[in-house]
Parts: sequence; structure tokens; C-alpha cells
Amino acid sequence: MSMEKSQPRPEPEGCLTAFIRMPVRIVVLVIVVPVRMVWDVLVVCARAVDRAVLRPVGRSLAWLFRHVVAVPLTWLGTHVLAPLFRGVFTAVTWLAKALCVWPWVALWRYVVVPLVRYGIAIPAAWLYRTVFTPLGQGLAWIFTRTGHGLGRLLTGLWRYLLVPLAHYGFAVPAGWLHARVLTPLGRALTWLFTGLGRVLGWLAKALFVWPWVALWRYLLVPLVRCGIVVPLAWLWRRVLAPVGREIVDALQVCWRIAGHISRAVGRAVKWLAWNLIGRPLAWFYKCVARPVGHWVRDSLWAPARSAAVQAGRVARAALASARATVRQARRDAWYALVGGARPTEPGEPVVASARTLGSTTSASGAAPAPEISPRRRG
Repeated sequence: MSMEKSQPRPEPEGCLTAFIRMPVRIVVLVIVVPVRMVWDVLVVCARAVDRAVLRPVGRSLAWLFRHVVAVPLTWLGTHVLAPLFRGVFTAVTWLAKALCVWPWVALWRYVVVPLVRYGIAIPAAWLYRTVFTPLGQGLAWIFTRTGHGLGRLLTGLWRYLLVPLAHYGFAVPAGWLHARVLTPLGRALTWLFTGLGRVLGWLAKALFVWPWVALWRYLLVPLVRCGIVVPLAWLWRRVLAPVGREIVDALQVCWRIAGHISRAVGRAVKWLAWNLIGRPLAWFYKCVARPVGHWVRDSLWAPARSAAVQAGRVARAALASARATVRQARRDAWYALVGGARPTEPGEPVVASARTLGSTTSASGAAPAPEISPRRRG
């Protein structure tokens, strides 16, 4: 029961609300459908542009910025600027200490402190201990005795002369005057001025306040309430609020309906694009382009590529043989004309001639052959 009582009851709808509901929704639907379709198209285009252009461009710019700017600057800061700044800071710190700190520290430690200690502190301590302390103790004893005497004298004067004189010469007459004269006079004046103030206040209220209060309470407030506030409240409650509420509800409902219509139109356009363009292109690629491409690859491109590779190998071998033949002929012609020992080819092994038992000399630069005969088998 408490939950039912806490829930607000919906206000009953008037005839004006039911009358304007359907025309408003129809007009709003006609206005909102193109806007929603344009919005959905813009959203789709924005997503496509974001996926196809903005994200790759952003990644490319980020990679370019990282490898062109960030990484070189990081390396420069880590391996060049930071050591340089540390060295400069260390040098400047040492120089500042050497110029601005260490001279003052030495001056304070070796000049000012000894001067103050042996020139001021020790003489002042000796003077305080041997001169000022005895002098102060003597003066303190003198002032203490003098103070005790003066204190006793002033205490006697205050107690036996000033206090009785002030009591019987000022306090007693002042108390009698206050009790017998000033208090009755003050009470009479207070009663008189209080009554006069009440009468003047009542007259001021009667002349200047109550007419305006009556005018405000019994004329202006009812006039404003019944002539302005009540009609405006009725207009707001019965006309403007229902119309605004219906317009907002119509915008929400029509936006959802326009979304369904836009999605339906998008699916229809997608279906038409697939059946008119996508499906023929897919069939052409699957049934025509791919078999033709496989046939071209297997029947024309692969044999042509293999033949080109073989021809290239044969041509390279022929060119290498021709170059070797021309080089050997040029070398033979040169040594035939000039003479001299022919150097061995880079890939040809050098074999030294075997030395006999009677030979005593061998060619210079040639390694001697082994004199041990090979071991016979069997």
C-alpha cells in the first residue's frame, strides 16, 4: 500500500493532447526520416574514412614521428646532451664553489672565528666573570634591600591612608547618590520614554505600514494570483506542457522509426548492390578470371619462366667460358711475347717436384717433396 501511495499517478490526458498527437507525429516523422538517413550515411562514410584513411595515416605518421623524431631525439638526449649537461653542470658547480663558497668558508673558518673567539668572546667572558658578576650581585643586594623598604612604606600608606580616604570620601557618597537620586530618576525617564516610543511606533505603523500591508495583501496579491499566475499556470499545465511532451515523445518515436526505415533502406541498397554488382563480379572471378589466371600461370607463365631461367643459366655459363678463354689466350700471348714464369691460377694447387738423392739444390720458393717412400701394401 505504501509503494502504491508513493508512486505518482499519471495526469489524465485532455482532448487537446489526443487531438494533436497523431498530426504532430506524422509531421515530425516526415521531417526526421531524411535527417536520420543523412545521419546514418554520414556515420557509415565517417567509419569507412576512419578505417581506410585516418587509421593508416595515423599509424604511418606515428611510426614516422617515432623513428624520425622521437628515437633520434631520445638517443641524442641520452648519449650526447645528458653527459654534456652533466659535465657542464659539474664544472660550473665546481667553479662556483671555488669562486663563491670556498673563499668565504676559509675566511669564516680561519679569520672570523679565531678573531671573534680570541678577540671578543674570551675577553668578554673574563670581563663578565671577574667584573660584571660581582658588580651585579652588589647592585642586586642594594636594590633588594631598598625595594623591601619602599614596599613596606607604600603598603602602609595604601592600607591606612589611601583606602579609608577613597572609601569614606568617594565611594560612600557616590553609592548614596546612585541609590537615592540617579536610580529613581532613571526609572522615571525610562518609563516616560518607553511609553512615548510605543505611542509613536503605533502611530507610525497606523500611518505608514498598515495601509501598504493591506494594499499588498488584499489587492495586489489576489490581483496577481487570479489575473496572471493562475492563467499562466493553467496555460502551462493544459497547453504548453502537453504540447512539449508530445513533441519530445514524437521526436523520440520518429527517430527510432526513422532508424528502422534507414536500416531497411540500407539493407535494400546492400542487397541491390550485391545482386547487381557483387554477385556478377564474384561469379566472374570464380568462374572466369581464376581459371583463366590458373591456366595462364600453369601453361604460359611457368614454362616461359623456366625457359627464361634455363636460357639465363646457359648464357651465363657461355659468357663465363668465353671470358675464361679470352683471359687465357691473352695471358698466353703476353708470356709468348715477354717470356718468364707463368703464375699459377688462383684455384690451381701448387705441387713441388720431388727431390732425388743426388740433387743438392731446389727451386726457390718451392716446398720440398717428402723423401720417404710411400708404404707398400701387402
